[in-house]
Amino acid sequence: METADARLIDAQGLDAVIAVLGELGYDTRGPVVRDGAVMPGTVTGVVDLPVGYHDEQAPGHYQLEYRGDNTVFAWAVGPGSWKAELFPPTQELWRATRDGGDLTFSEPDADYRPLALIGARPCELAALDVLDRVLRDGGTPDPHYRARRDGAFIVVAECGVPAATCFCTSMGTGPGADVGFDLALTELDDGAGHRFVVRVGSERGAEVLAGVSSLPASPANLEGRRQVLAAAADATTRQLSVDGLGALLARNLDHPRWDEAAQRCLACGNCTLVCPTCFCSDVRDTTTLTGEIRRQRSWASCFDLDHSYLHGGPVRATTSSRYRQWLTHKLSTWWDQFGTSGCVGCGRCIAWCPVGIDLTEEAAAIRSTDGAVRPGAAPGRVSS
Repeated sequence: METADARLIDAQGLDAVIAVLGELGYDTRGPVVRDGAVMPGTVTGVVDLPVGYHDEQAPGHYQLEYRGDNTVFAWAVGPGSWKAELFPPTQELWRATRDGGDLTFSEPDADYRPLALIGARPCELAALDVLDRVLRDGGTPDPHYRARRDGAFIVVAECGVPAATCFCTSMGTGPGADVGFDLALTELDDGAGHRFVVRVGSERGAEVLAGVSSLPASPANLEGRRQVLAAAADATTRQLSVDGLGALLARNLDHPRWDEAAQRCLACGNCTLVCPTCFCSDVRDTTTLTGEIRRQRSWASCFDLDHSYLHGGPVRATTSSRYRQWLTHKLSTWWDQFGTSGCVGCGRCIAWCPVGIDLTEEAAAIRSTDGAVRPGAAPGRVSS
């Protein structure tokens, strides 16, 4: 559907969209307020969404505020991304049980109920595209991720109020969305009332919208959408210069900035946990007293000391080497592996770092002192 064919719905129309998806058998998931943050959860209607909530974010800071207005999507991303819906933090791969001398293996059912993700942000669509390259379309696809992802219905909510930690404009991932969705919403709340411009991105999206009462979006509504996105882009003041960034980091592996960041970094792994594209995992086997064996996969972090453990010990023994691994993989070598950046500019790692380390600031510091070498290090030598 072209922008000129966009439709207009109100809050009751959005309620109807969610209801239609539920009637079609989708597990409708969307942003909900839980534990003082906007997190993914079950939604059955607009009443479950963060209506009237706004957020404030900064390095090491996140706070929700309830203002009681009609807006549904007047907040930026929270700590929980849609990654967890498609690639769960813990996943049982198989189990084995013993009955006498016989050992029986079984795998969990991969016939999942299809997901409908309501209110994903444009940067999160880009993150799903990154995960797809690794977990669905890579050389060794993950069957559980693929089963959840292939059937997923995506309703994207374009950004009107970015956080101070957002830098999607630098990464080309927002505030608007052009592809990757079934339906796209742009929330308008002005003198003409509270409403949503809806665009269709797939045949499934058209079928769902056909079951909802809507009106053609007028030129004034389309201009309102344009103004919302333009204002959001202007409000996105944090920037990351991506010109030659991969090569910049690759030739500065012994830059003193890695040690400076490590003096503040707690190696807690928060940045990897909230990142919508980090996909590292660990596999562990557990055995019960009755002899049942379970193999489980869990999220892992390159900040863990054991993450790079080989037979003689960890390859990256220092915090500086682990922070360097995370940032250079995210912004540099990811291009070599997957043909894209591993960062979508959502800013989660900045807001949820306990000490407020800002990767845009770290990259800018290295760029401004390109070629600097830490004392005692030989240029070009990779150290741990």
